[in-house]
Amino acid sequence: MILVDSSVWIDYFNGTRTIESDYLDSILGKELIIVGDIILLEVLQGFKFDRDYSIARKSLDEFPFRNMLGKDIALKSAYNYRYLRKTGITIRKTVDIIIGTFCIENNIELLYSDKDFDPLVKFLHLVSALSG
Repeated sequence: MILVDSSVWIDYFNGTRTIESDYLDSILGKELIIVGDIILLEVLQGFKFDRDYSIARKSLDEFPFRNMLGKDIALKSAYNYRYLRKTGITIRKTVDIIIGTFCIENNIELLYSDKDFDPLVKFLHLVSALSG
């Protein structure tokens, strides 16, 4: 099971070829990909044109959906953020610590291109879909 971060979906929908967007393209229909509420929000809010928004929404609706943030994930995310801060690492975006923690707690690989996830891989055992 793989959760695809918004950073990869955005490149994919924009037609930007990266290692991650190419990998996403290669696993569509072959791997179980899930979409989380936070990812859905981040991806869809960025579309300027209604037509593009509708196409992306319809495409993302094809994947199993998960709610990503509840009390348990919020508490574990705060713990993980504080743990990384104590090691001298500050994650820039709260949403990234939530996404990473959700994946860690649910044993889900994450396909990402945002380097804020690298410390979660190194110190918290987040599994990258590219190396998993």
